[in-house]
Amino acid sequence: MFWQDKKNVNNIMDELNNLKEIVHNINALEKDVMDDIEYLSILELESDLDVKEKIENNLSIYEKELEQIELFTLFSGPYDKNNCILEIHAGAGGTEACDWTNMLYRMYTRFLESNNFKYEVISILDGEEAGIKSVSIKIEGLYAYGKLKSEKGVHRLVRLSPFDANNKRHTSFASVDITPEFTEVGDVIVDEKDLKIDVYRSSGAGGQHVNTTDSAVRITHLPTKIVVSCQNQRSQIQNREEAINMLKSKLKLLELEKRQQELQNVKGESMNIEFGSQIRSYVMHPYSLVKDHRTGYETSNVLKVLDGDIFGFIESYLKQNAKK
Repeated sequence: MFWQDKKNVNNIMDELNNLKEIVHNINALEKDVMDDIEYLSILELESDLDVKEKIENNLSIYEKELEQIELFTLFSGPYDKNNCILEIHAGAGGTEACDWTNMLYRMYTRFLESNNFKYEVISILDGEEAGIKSVSIKIEGLYAYGKLKSEKGVHRLVRLSPFDANNKRHTSFASVDITPEFTEVGDVIVDEKDLKIDVYRSSGAGGQHVNTTDSAVRITHLPTKIVVSCQNQRSQIQNREEAINMLKSKLKLLELEKRQQELQNVKGESMNIEFGSQIRSYVMHPYSLVKDHRTGYETSNVLKVLDGDIFGFIESYLKQNAKK
């Protein structure tokens, strides 16, 4: 039975290979450190500047390798290893907000590509003049949710607007939502009478993978106001099925967050899990700075971040959560 579930087998084999690689890296690091300890004992008997310099250079290498191993230990959440759905929605501000959403879309896809994640655009809605109103991306890869859960919240951009004839400074907002893909959602009950289902024609920068027929599906869960959409499948039935699975994952996450919030309230602590909480600012004028308001991590290289280099923000978030 195990080998018949191809998707489950692939996920387990990916995790096994990842664990093997981590063990290999730990063993290799231990061997290198032990070799340098032997060299140190030689230095106590006889001074050798070349050996001393080599050991000093190795220390910085060991530190970086140890940080990579430590990062793996930070993925302690029950769903950190799962695939996930990343959604970006433009805030108020028309074209400005849509362009900012497009910039974030580019940032995340660059990050996914550089980290060897597979991804597929499930749904995309173009802005009226430029940019994107909303986009949903399905991401596959080990620890996809664990690495991207730090991105949930509101992202704020401050810059000189390219759409303003007077070249004035504008502030734009976009919200990012991350939902783990649950392998088991059979316990989530969705009542058909609670759903508002709309069918529409696919649009957006999806190329040949986006349909041009009226097969795209948008589902609104009336009790919670959760909206999901799918347009990447060939038929309306397939899009509906995938949208329902997305909805079930969102409902399951919502229930888990409610339980976690209740637990924190019992403990007398507060958790900042609000969808509208501003988590990060990207300032391009009058100075250059990207700052995460939860961890305090910041960098002045805005363009590098917008080109997909967000690892520092992810790592600082994981380390902060590990201390709680």
